[in-house]
Amino acid sequence: MNTDFVNLTTENLVNEHLCCIIRSKKPHQGIDAKRQWLSDRLNEGHVFRKLNARATVFIEYAPLETAWVPITGDNYYYLYCLWVSGSHKGKGYGKSLMEYCLADAKESGKSGICMLGANKQKSWLSDQSFAKKFGFTVVDTTDNGFELLALSFDGTTPKFAQNVKKQEIESKELTIYYDMQCPFVYQNIEMIKQYCEMNDVPVSLIQVDTLQKAKELPCVFNNWGVFYKGNFETVNLLDVAYLKRILKK
Repeated sequence: MNTDFVNLTTENLVNEHLCCIIRSKKPHQGIDAKRQWLSDRLNEGHVFRKLNARATVFIEYAPLETAWVPITGDNYYYLYCLWVSGSHKGKGYGKSLMEYCLADAKESGKSGICMLGANKQKSWLSDQSFAKKFGFTVVDTTDNGFELLALSFDGTTPKFAQNVKKQEIESKELTIYYDMQCPFVYQNIEMIKQYCEMNDVPVSLIQVDTLQKAKELPCVFNNWGVFYKGNFETVNLLDVAYLKRILKK
């Protein structure tokens, strides 16, 4: 196993590969948006650790107080994403990255680490069965099957913000809350704009561009949340088929 890892900093951010499956050699607006988002977060204690290679092997986490998620708690890390793909699977990279996060949390005097999960594994969320092998347990739930997992070092636990439990908004049109933390978000937004324009579908695309907005969202959120007819639908990015299924409801 290659043990050469690198942590992103404000100094190396512009030149480092950001690890996602996007392989474009040309400028990519989603990747550019991610770099800009990260440049504002790294000074807040945000950690992006990656294999020093053009590969999808990385972990991304941040202090819960400054993490752009509607979760409350004191002195926790929030784990956004742990991803190992392709030929790098099964070689111990995920274990190494998780152990780094755990060691960092303990050395920093954190109370624990938490992450978003669900009673059935959902795409675009880190593998909760893998996290549970390290001792993560469910500490809070929503009525529609989402779970907050935490590994506590001191017996305290975080929880979903009360506004998460609402899962409803007044607007009945397709409404998507998003931030630029994921490089795939930009192209997904462009696809949805194009589809809705071509098919006369009213849509509200609401960029979550401050920490306060993220903490006050009416649904669970990792970087994306979809509502239709006033009801929460998914944290998954959409393809056209998925979008059509939602609009048929």
